[in-house]
Amino acid sequence: MTKVDHDTDRTADVLIIGAGASGAAVAASLSEDGFDVVCIEQGHWQDASKFPTVKSDYEFRAMSSWSINPNKRKLPEDYPVNNDDSAIEPVMFNGVGGSTILWAAHTPRLHPSDFRVKTLDGVADDWPISYEDLEPWYDLNDHVMGCAGIAGDPANPPRSERQMPPVPIGKDGELLAGAFDRLGWHWWPSDNYVNSTRYGEGRDACNFCGYNMMGCYQRAKSSTDLNYWPRAIDNGAELVTGARVREITTDSSGRATGVNYVDTEGNNKHRAARAMVVAANGVGTPRMLLMSDSDKHPNGLANSSGLVGKNLMFHVYAGVTGIFPNHDGEWVGPAANMMISQEFYETDPSRGFVRGYSYQTARGSGGPASTARGGSPRVPWGADHHSQMLRRFGNTVSLGVIGDDLPEEHNSVTLDPKLTDSSGLPAPKINYTVSKNSRALLDHALVQGQKVLEEAGVDEVMVNRFSREAGWHLMGTARMGDDPERSVVDKNGQSHDIDNLFIVDGSVFVTGGAVNPTPTIQAIALRTADYIMNERKDLKS
Repeated sequence: MTKVDHDTDRTADVLIIGAGASGAAVAASLSEDGFDVVCIEQGHWQDASKFPTVKSDYEFRAMSSWSINPNKRKLPEDYPVNNDDSAIEPVMFNGVGGSTILWAAHTPRLHPSDFRVKTLDGVADDWPISYEDLEPWYDLNDHVMGCAGIAGDPANPPRSERQMPPVPIGKDGELLAGAFDRLGWHWWPSDNYVNSTRYGEGRDACNFCGYNMMGCYQRAKSSTDLNYWPRAIDNGAELVTGARVREITTDSSGRATGVNYVDTEGNNKHRAARAMVVAANGVGTPRMLLMSDSDKHPNGLANSSGLVGKNLMFHVYAGVTGIFPNHDGEWVGPAANMMISQEFYETDPSRGFVRGYSYQTARGSGGPASTARGGSPRVPWGADHHSQMLRRFGNTVSLGVIGDDLPEEHNSVTLDPKLTDSSGLPAPKINYTVSKNSRALLDHALVQGQKVLEEAGVDEVMVNRFSREAGWHLMGTARMGDDPERSVVDKNGQSHDIDNLFIVDGSVFVTGGAVNPTPTIQAIALRTADYIMNERKDLKS
């Protein structure tokens, strides 16, 4: 048996696992209400002066030490992921701020229909909550994170004005907007958590100085290390970094009592708490619950339904890129954030699939190295390399397709029987196949996307039928629901099995929609925090 030392005699009110998008929101809310909050994070604070985007070789760092893929990044705080049996490779980041450090900060909301797909389309399940239930928390999160955008989008419910005007769509956006208009298709300036004006403490507007996916040293791109965590720490919350949780502990009755974790020195420690909030993402959370098995919970924690780790959703990605010779648009600046088209978002039975997809527009194809390595086909090596590079670099505009990825129980996260992290803990194993519905959806999107580019006057179209390293959105593996036999948590994020265990990340999603999930994740986290503050005062010392 591993010897475990208590790192303090104090029992916290709430212990949060994970300091990313949702964990930070819960920490700030509960600590402001006077709860004694502790967060355990296996990564570290990030030094903005060391972000790869301040270096001339940032593209090569993006392929190695700053890769979005933990299997390529291989930092000490990462854990490996066995994706041999997955069509999509999950991508994530461990650190204060979580994946909001490496995200594009594109922040559309789910549609009201996304919460009722069983009722509307006869597939998957309805959520136990509605868009209207989350709307005030969406609004609150926009205020904290800072949303650049504009009201009036006909594809979405009416909303209040954003905190800032939209990020400029630029010449590339104007080119595509004209094509959408001539086709009579929807488009709208994207919502972004990227400053278009000064907003937040010490956070100026984006100046389009470079590529913002790998952290923003100007602090123009919002991340929870810049907004929620300073508030939480000012409120007295404690954030323990460089600490890897081994298991959530329970007592003889099966209730959560705290965590055992490994600190930065490799020592085994225990931290006690009255309640647990798990915010470790849609892969890390089921991994943690499955690692926390015991005599009382032989199949893992909160898993009486057998659904922990099941119904994994990623979103499926594909895209089309147009080459416009002598194009004078910009390739630097916020990525995938100019504008969005949701012309094909809602179900139309005539298309041969249910639900739909969004188009996200992207400036260029990245820097020179990304241009050389990207595209379909890739820039050839040999005599024609330089001419093809000159033809493509700075002369491309892309439409990325993000498709609704409906839940299927066989898509799952389990514990790998052999692969471990650097602390000897089981690594997650991903089993995931692309459904016929998702493939039909992507095929439709690629045909329609080519129409847009041709209408825009493209010289050549390059087609990417499927993106493998595109598992940014980790959802569904501890789903929310009213029926304890068909879900892991209730509508408030509280475990059906353990009344002092809450889950607040993307794993609680019932369906994924066809937009980036982070604003919805944070809205759910804020709503759960409000429930704890108002209905679970027994957890407060």
